[in-house]
Amino acid sequence: MPAKLIEQNSNKITIQFTVELTGQMLTDEQALQESLNEAGQAAMAPMLKQFDTNGEPIRINGVKHTVKSYAPQDYETPYGPVQLERYTYQTSKGGRAYVPLENDARMILNSTPRYSQMVSGKYARLGADAICEDLLECNGRKLSRNYAKKLSDFVGTVAQCHEVDWEYDLPEFDTPVASVGIGLDGTCMLMHNDGWREAMNGSIAFYDHQGERLHTIYCAATPEYGKEKFKEKFAREIERVKGIFPEALYVGVADGAKDNWTFLKQYTQRRILDFYHAREYISKAGTAIFGRDKKSRDLWINDWSHRLKHKQGTVGRLLKELELQRANLDKKNFIERDEEIRKAIVYFTNNKGRMSYTTHLKLNLPIGSGVTEAACKTVVKQRMCISGSRWKDDGASCVLALRTLKLTKGRWQQFWSYIMRHGATSY
Repeated sequence: MPAKLIEQNSNKITIQFTVELTGQMLTDEQALQESLNEAGQAAMAPMLKQFDTNGEPIRINGVKHTVKSYAPQDYETPYGPVQLERYTYQTSKGGRAYVPLENDARMILNSTPRYSQMVSGKYARLGADAICEDLLECNGRKLSRNYAKKLSDFVGTVAQCHEVDWEYDLPEFDTPVASVGIGLDGTCMLMHNDGWREAMNGSIAFYDHQGERLHTIYCAATPEYGKEKFKEKFAREIERVKGIFPEALYVGVADGAKDNWTFLKQYTQRRILDFYHAREYISKAGTAIFGRDKKSRDLWINDWSHRLKHKQGTVGRLLKELELQRANLDKKNFIERDEEIRKAIVYFTNNKGRMSYTTHLKLNLPIGSGVTEAACKTVVKQRMCISGSRWKDDGASCVLALRTLKLTKGRWQQFWSYIMRHGATSY
């Protein structure tokens, strides 16, 4: 028996449906899912209708609006499409139409908030084709790939439009925040017209006195020349955090790119070069010095990496060692090997003042940009570099807005709380 509305009293509705058992579990489960969807559709009609008016004139921002039409409209819900008649309003001078049901129910396009949340949340992780397959298999819900993208892009646009005025609360920490690590880095994604370009990613990590990470805020932006939009967005996040934790020690962690240090200097008291980037240069220099002598090479790399991490003054001694090894190179592949060691010397010379790893370890402060490096993969690479993906700026920025909300713990729920309070659009 198809699901149907049995009773509606005040703010309660009763839905009835029957499922016939066949003795085949998978078949019965599928039948139950179909009946649940039918029940959901039957319930959604009165659920939506409660937000409509009785057709009387209304005032919006002090301006009188009267009924323009009373016509049917299809709405998308988690259970399937639902059609119902609703009032559309307009002023005596015409202009933009207003639908009280859609405004007060916080509809997004013609979808309910829950359905919009489901689809856009999946789109933050999956391509449109994968979303359609997932919804059909798990929820018995058919969806076109074009609508999945359109709805998700709209939600992503809402998130971007309110980046300035919708502030997100931090979780309550069990232990005090002692330090905050700030890092930024770039990673490439394939743009539709420009080929592979660098998208920017930033992280703000909170640490306790023991150096345990408590929480991380993620920030990302599509490729741009000058990185100004990203820097503005990231700076706004940093300033909000500093307003909440003014007494924390702010530590900038990044690789050797000069532009990173110019930005971080404005917001941090201490700055340190990512230890693992430094170790990579030691490794390259060791390979240039010892070549195929793996035993000597590995001993040299591990020894100097350990010293750099645990002994003060190692950078100066390492530079002398590199100069000595460079002077004693034999003639085999001399030019390539000499150049590799020279690059290491320049790198350690330029970053000598940002390698206080021993002090940071004693103070339980971060010495690596692993949080930011991981964010490059989880925020950007895992979604934006799905096989076959090529992005236009608008679509990519919407997806990154969704992903940073989803991956920053607690923000996705707060974002939808804002939508339920204020709506997705303003009239």
